[in-house]
Amino acid sequence: MSSKVVLRKKEENRILAGHLWVFSNEIDHYSGDINNGDIVEVVSSQNAFLGLGLVNKNSLIAVRILTKEREDIDAEFFKRCVNQAYHLRQELYPNERSYRIVYGESDFLPGLVIDKYENYLVMQVLSLGMEQRLEMIAQALTEIFKPVGIYLRNDAEVRSLEGMELYKKPLFGPDPTDNLVIEQNGLDYKVDIVNGQKTGFFFDQRDNREALKSYVSQKTVLDCFCYSGGFSISAAKYESVKVIGVDVSKDAVKEAQENAGLNGFNNCEFITADVFDYLAEAVLKNTLFDVVNVDPPSFTKTKKNLPQAIKGYRKLNGLAMQTVKKGGLLISSSCSHYLDEYDFINLLKDSALRSKRTLRLLEFRGQAKDHPVLLAMPETAYLKCAIMQVL
Repeated sequence: MSSKVVLRKKEENRILAGHLWVFSNEIDHYSGDINNGDIVEVVSSQNAFLGLGLVNKNSLIAVRILTKEREDIDAEFFKRCVNQAYHLRQELYPNERSYRIVYGESDFLPGLVIDKYENYLVMQVLSLGMEQRLEMIAQALTEIFKPVGIYLRNDAEVRSLEGMELYKKPLFGPDPTDNLVIEQNGLDYKVDIVNGQKTGFFFDQRDNREALKSYVSQKTVLDCFCYSGGFSISAAKYESVKVIGVDVSKDAVKEAQENAGLNGFNNCEFITADVFDYLAEAVLKNTLFDVVNVDPPSFTKTKKNLPQAIKGYRKLNGLAMQTVKKGGLLISSSCSHYLDEYDFINLLKDSALRSKRTLRLLEFRGQAKDHPVLLAMPETAYLKCAIMQVL
C-alpha cells in the first residue's frame, strides 16, 4: 500500500499499547495520494508498520485503526468482525435477543455502533470512512442476521466533527413502527427507534437495572430521569411497594406508562416535571423515599465544560440524597465520559458534606457487558453507577 501516515518520533507507543486513534498532532506527514475516508498504513517515524486505518485529515482523530495486520478491508473483513462481536454477546446474554452487537472501538470497528432490537438492526456511523463502506457493512449484516430492516440513526452531533451531515432514515426494509417491543431481563419494553434517545433504548444500564433485585423489595422508589421506565419497571418487577418515575419529556413519560402497563404493573406512577424542581419541592415538603435513583443525561460533551457539569451533578445528588430516608439508598449514575471515576466519587462526597449526609458505598458499577471497555482506550469507559447507603 503506497498511502501512509507517518508518525512523529516516539508517538507510536500508545498505538503499540492498543489504542486505536491517531491524533492529527501526532502525524509527521502523509505519504501518497490520500483522500478522506481511505484506508492507509500507519507507520512509525522509523517506517515500522503499526496498522491499517481509516483516515480523515479534517478530523482531530486523523486515523481510526481497524487492524494491526496487513489484510483486505472488505465485506468479509466486516463480516468476520461483526461475527466475533455477536458471538461474545450470545455468550454474555444467551437468553436475550436484543443488545448492542458492536460497540465501536471495543469491538475493533471504530466509529461504528450497531444495536439489535429483536430482528431489527439500528446503526450509528460516526466516522467518514465507515460511512463510505456502508454497503459492505450492510452486506455483512444481512448475511449474518437476515434482519427485517436496518435503520440509520446518524443524527449524533459527533458526526459533525468528521464533516458529515446528520440524518436518520431506513437503510433497507420497512420503517420501524412504534409497536416494536423487545424483551430484556424478563421485561417487555416498547422502543422508539426513530425518535427515542440514542438508538431508542439504553442497553448500557441493563446490568445495573438487574442489580436492583438486591435493594428494592418492599421499598418506595423514586426514579429520576426515568425516560421509558427502565429502572422504574425493574423496581416494580422486584416487588417495590411504590415507584414514582419523573422525566421532563412528555413523550418519555407516556412511553414509561405504556411499558408499565405492558408488564402489568399497577404500582408505578409517572410524572412529567423538571427533576431539579421536583427534588427541590420534595426537600421542602420533607418527602422521603427508601430508594432514589438518578440517571441523568450527560451534563457535558466536552472537557472544557467539565467544571460546570460537576456543579450540576453536585447539585442533583445533593438534592437527591436529601429525599432518601436515613439508612435508605441513593443510586447515582453518570454517562459523561469526561467525568472520570475519581471526580465522580469526589463530587458525591462533596454533595454529602454539603447536605450533611454520610454515604456508604455498597457497589460501584459500570456499563453493561455488551459495552465492553478496551483497557488501552479509556475513551470506551463512560458509565458510572454508584449504589450507596445514605446515613
